Amino acid sequence: MKNGKHATERVELGEYIVADPEICHGKPTFKGTRIMVWQVLEDVAEGRSWDFICNQRWGGRIPLSAIAEAVRLAQAALLERYGVAARRPVRKHSEPAFA
Repeated sequence: MKNGKHATERVELGEYIVADPEICHGKPTFKGTRIMVWQVLEDVAEGRSWDFICNQRWGGRIPLSAIAEAVRLAQAALLERYGVAARRPVRKHSEPAFA
């Protein structure tokens, strides 16, 4: 969806994720499935392990790398929505969390 309008053709959002108006009303899904990205992100947010999500919840139909892609796309969308141009620098494990 762009500018409040639904896409009229398939949009490849990544290696594993697609938005196709013929599948689930154009909501982003994992390619070759009707598993919607929001469902997997909800599982992640609820604390389920990625291994459980992939292999038990969805029966091996999506790989772990597909979840990683969904999380990256969600992060990018959040940063874009709130106008954050750059990510915070990644803290090295040897650095203290609080200064």
